[in-house]
Amino acid sequence: MDENNKIKVTLPDGGVREYPAGIALMDIAKDISPRLAREALVAKVNGQLTDLARPLERDAAVAFLTFEDEEGKQVYRHSTAHVMAQACQKLFPGVKFAIGPAIADGFYYDFDTTEPFTTDDLGVIEKEMEAIIKADLPFERFEYTRPDALDLFGKAGQDYKVELIEDLPVDAPLSVYRQGDFTDLCMGPHVPSTGRLKSVKLLNVAGAYWRGSEKNKMLQRIYGTSFPKKSMLDEYLFRIEEAKRRDHRKLGAELELFSIQDEGPGFPFFHPKGMILRNELEKFWREEHAKRGYSEIRTPIILSRSLWERSGHWDHYRENMYFTKIDEGDYAVKPMNCPGGIIVYKSKLHSYRELPIRMAELGLVHRHELSGALHGMMRVRCFTQDDAHIYMLPSQVKDEIIGVINLDEDIYKVFGFPYHVELSTKPEKAMGSDEIWEMATNALRDALETRGIDYKVNEGDGAFYGPKIDFHLRDTLGRTWQCGTIQLDFVMPEIFDLNYVGEDGQKHRPVMIHRTIFGSLERFIGILTEHFAGAFPAWLAPVQARVIPITGRHAAYAQEVTDSLSGKGIRVEIDTRNEKINYKIREAQAQKIPYMLVVGDKEAENKTVAVRQRAKGDLGAMPLADFEAMLLEEISTKSY
Repeated sequence: MDENNKIKVTLPDGGVREYPAGIALMDIAKDISPRLAREALVAKVNGQLTDLARPLERDAAVAFLTFEDEEGKQVYRHSTAHVMAQACQKLFPGVKFAIGPAIADGFYYDFDTTEPFTTDDLGVIEKEMEAIIKADLPFERFEYTRPDALDLFGKAGQDYKVELIEDLPVDAPLSVYRQGDFTDLCMGPHVPSTGRLKSVKLLNVAGAYWRGSEKNKMLQRIYGTSFPKKSMLDEYLFRIEEAKRRDHRKLGAELELFSIQDEGPGFPFFHPKGMILRNELEKFWREEHAKRGYSEIRTPIILSRSLWERSGHWDHYRENMYFTKIDEGDYAVKPMNCPGGIIVYKSKLHSYRELPIRMAELGLVHRHELSGALHGMMRVRCFTQDDAHIYMLPSQVKDEIIGVINLDEDIYKVFGFPYHVELSTKPEKAMGSDEIWEMATNALRDALETRGIDYKVNEGDGAFYGPKIDFHLRDTLGRTWQCGTIQLDFVMPEIFDLNYVGEDGQKHRPVMIHRTIFGSLERFIGILTEHFAGAFPAWLAPVQARVIPITGRHAAYAQEVTDSLSGKGIRVEIDTRNEKINYKIREAQAQKIPYMLVVGDKEAENKTVAVRQRAKGDLGAMPLADFEAMLLEEISTKSY
């Protein structure tokens, strides 16, 4: 290290420190703070993730990342995947290694083994991982030439690593990481040593095709997770168990809401109670849109090939579409509603005085998904998009975007969803010029900043016809779900030659917004089912109250109560079965019914009901009229 050659390190707070050139990043962390040195997992040097052992040779902006940072978590878990692979190397001689990345909330590694892993193996692998962690082995990085790397992994019989190397460009830099006796092809970076890893849990084992192709060999994939504290791991494992309890597929069957049948994989069936839930959501959606000047339309499910060619879907989205022939012509089942909505707009000439025109559609769309990607109501092959398309003057763009943002906020608030926002920019496969994309992206950015909304930028993740704002909802378990989207489109109006007559009597081009709020009605119902664990707010609950007579002689008054509630528009059931009262209460509780009304001699004599609330338990007796007023108020205010 040259003590006379100084470099400047700029820290995230803007502070600048001088160090000798060649100083290790870990030593800089130690100089800043002993605590930072203990907690830092990796450094970010001029925006590039870098091992803490690496020397710094020139001036740079440096940030140190801990487990609190998302990229720090990924490095932590990717390093844990390497430890798991090392454990498998020792326990299962001859195992071949594929890839082992960090994923959301954990990591996995794919292995080629002669015998499949069992759940019992996971505990044994965990114990070996604990020994490797206790040994505190350093993660060491080595640069290799292509021939040397091929020789290294070829001699070790690691065919998958050889294939990965052969697929890289000839001049691509190759790095190898080693901890103890385990060596892996890896770009890195990694935590300084295995001792930095603390609480580890292997979750399950599954099959996975090499490189995701069913043409390739099926490998064994072990999933796991890791945290720096046991309390954090325990909390995560609790959330996993809670997620299983809330699984919408399980609750959908138990509560008789919806199902997926073998006769229609990926095509949901709604049962009577599920239709009540769905209809309430649609009613709410229609009311909110009517307040804001939307007109509802409906467009056909099947439209001609020429339309999809013009819209660009035939070239850009064809692999996700279904096709048919009618009268020898090619047709497609719509994967999106926008082309149909555009045809409605074009059915007459519009004046600038009419704009903005807001057209909303609960449109059924079909998209081809691989069978392995299907997941209950969350990933299906047909679903209802709560679409809307807004046609506006260029001068109205900002106000209309803000109006949609406000509508999203108002609707999500009703369900108690906090959210964060992401802005997605031009993808590699896109229609339209760079200038149009820049104009559209800046308009979305301007609207977000005017509203004072923090957002994350997703470079290259926009739709093929325009940039977009996405709303990611956070449920009660802390999971996020992308639902609402606002896409600003200057391209489709050009492609479809959309016009309006301006003040000057000439034709001009409108600007278009595509937007959803629920995203997919089916998926949103799945999300709500898990968010509320099936215990929907009273306004959404398929059954809002169940009347339970104590014995058969109380059935007449129970029917009187039922008729009164039903007459007020309350969804009510009566349970007159010859069963014990506690059994009937437990069953109503299991069905997540918001209110149970027990009636016996005293209630019949006083015209009252003994009220049990799903979450609060016994609320005592109250006059029937008072209960009706209380429940109707809860329903009308959409209290949750």
